[in-house]
Amino acid sequence: MADSVIAAQVYTCRDFTNTLEELDETFGKIAQIGYEAVELAAIGAEHTAEQMKDLLDRHGLIACATHTGFADLRDNPEEQVEYHQAIDCEYTVTGGWEKDLTTEENWIAFAREANELGRRLDSMGLSYSYSYHNHSHEFEKFGERTAMEILFEESDPDYFFFELDTYWVQHGGANPVVWINKLAYRLPLLHLKDMAMRGREQLYAEVGEGNLDWEGIIAAAQDAGVKWYIVEQDVCQRDPFESLEISFNNLKKMAKEAN
Repeated sequence: MADSVIAAQVYTCRDFTNTLEELDETFGKIAQIGYEAVELAAIGAEHTAEQMKDLLDRHGLIACATHTGFADLRDNPEEQVEYHQAIDCEYTVTGGWEKDLTTEENWIAFAREANELGRRLDSMGLSYSYSYHNHSHEFEKFGERTAMEILFEESDPDYFFFELDTYWVQHGGANPVVWINKLAYRLPLLHLKDMAMRGREQLYAEVGEGNLDWEGIIAAAQDAGVKWYIVEQDVCQRDPFESLEISFNNLKKMAKEAN
């Protein structure tokens, strides 16, 4: 795991992205920590693709992926492809559907619609681009299969990829290492997020500061062909930039030990 494939999910510091000036400062802080890439999500500042590319270039950052609404990708694919190409962003991720997802039939329908979206984006020049980000509800069973198993089995591996979130897999009662192995070569993006306990309460934690099996996770990710290791922390117990720095330094240490 080289340093260049460690990215910061901007959602972690979403409270500091409401203007272009704030976003400029946020990118500067992320780059100063040592990150070379960011995943773009929950950015409050109105901006054009040209403005985003200028900010990224100013701080030497790569946009490795975006989080984009499923409906926006489906209904405005030309606009979305143009934006991603303009900022040199290879991947786009969604984490839901506007329709109900509480039945097996609807999960199957979503898997197939998302698969067709991936096929369409591929035909428009965003090859291998569409990935699905899980939370914990995908580990609910519908019949004999969990929703994650439905998504995996009812989609084409050439057009439907995953961005597995380690915290939410654990939260859903599953094993992140098992799922990384299962999704091998359909997993270009991995969200690294730790889980700590305070009494009976589960907390988001910096990578390496909680209870997840990071030795196993990193080894499995390397074998699975993960391209981007993306640090995200939904809620920080301290300044979010400090949390990003702790995670980054811990990951660099893990990378040295792995090699």
